[in-house]
Amino acid sequence: MSASETELASFHAIVRGRVQGVFFRAFVKQQARALGLAGYVRNMRQSWEVEVEAEGNRSQLEKLLEHLREGPAGAGVEEVVVRWGDHAGAFADFTIRY
Repeated sequence: MSASETELASFHAIVRGRVQGVFFRAFVKQQARALGLAGYVRNMRQSWEVEVEAEGNRSQLEKLLEHLREGPAGAGVEEVVVRWGDHAGAFADFTIRY
């Protein structure tokens, strides 16, 4: 196994574009859980953006970022701003926050 396959990490991401009202949060939750990640996704109230906080295996996090850049059918992702961090073990599951 490579280091990225075993290294634990986290990221905070803001996804911009047509990402609200297109089932983006449900899509992210499904993808994150399938990848074995923990964290949350939520709509930003002050803007038309989605916030994602995720942690787990770095290689799986990188796969989630690929999904964020594509989005579900009907979405129009314009930009994903990512800040990487250390794994804190702050989440037990991946959820949608309201």
